Amino acid sequence: MQESSIVQYFAEKGFEQGIEQGIEQGIEQGKKQYAVEAILVVLEVRFQPDVAEKLKPFLRVIDDLQRLDHLHRVAAQALDIKEFTDALLNLKN
Repeated sequence: MQESSIVQYFAEKGFEQGIEQGIEQGIEQGKKQYAVEAILVVLEVRFQPDVAEKLKPFLRVIDDLQRLDHLHRVAAQALDIKEFTDALLNLKN
């Protein structure tokens, strides 16, 4: 009887940890998606919607939230689309 309680305890702990990890991953993914969308909005407003659409696949593969934040700032301040694409391609920081 005691053995099954131990097994049940660890099973419940594992389940709880799995849920917590899933929630954390979901939050992180949501932050990344929001960051990409924010960049795209800035690009659409400052330049042209078709430019933003063409860059969307390149932005969506970036997993680093700090990099996305940097690119958002570059999108807001870039003098032209080339300056942004250079930053996107790491030609300039």
